[in-house]
Amino acid sequence: MKIGAKILILFLTLNFLSCKGIAQETETKKPTPEFDFSGMEKNSFPKPIGIINDYGQIFTESERTELSKILYDYDIETTRQIVVVTIDSIKPYNDIQKYATDLGQTWGVGTAEKNNGLTIVVCNPCRQIGIATGTGTELILTDEICKKVIEEKIIPEFKNGEFYRGIKKGLIELIEKWK
Repeated sequence: MKIGAKILILFLTLNFLSCKGIAQETETKKPTPEFDFSGMEKNSFPKPIGIINDYGQIFTESERTELSKILYDYDIETTRQIVVVTIDSIKPYNDIQKYATDLGQTWGVGTAEKNNGLTIVVCNPCRQIGIATGTGTELILTDEICKKVIEEKIIPEFKNGEFYRGIKKGLIELIEKWK
């Protein structure tokens, strides 16, 4: 009986210690400004789901598969990583280029040592596209080259509603110039 009583006392003591008091339940909250955007930009990015992140749902399943194969093969061959992201909004950003750059950095596109990533972001409702390069990538794929690929390969197809063909042509051109 003494052992049973000791176990009961121990159980009650542990149970009592694990209970929160009323004073602990009423915590004071720090007032926050009504429009606090600090830290919002990094947190507003979707989670990566692969190298083709079709959140805007502009590709069919077979198109996503084909684009993924092109990009995976290129990554294996060169260790250079290209990520395509389609989205419906870039808010709270106004500039898709800044969005693409921050998204690529947040997701860690490319290898850290070589900083050899490339992030392509398409916002169909915004009618915008941006290509962001890592510092190791921009030595070869300059802003001028990326802009030319967008204007000459991607946008003409987009104007015809051919998003897949535009992205595929753009990717093939970028890969060709990046060799």
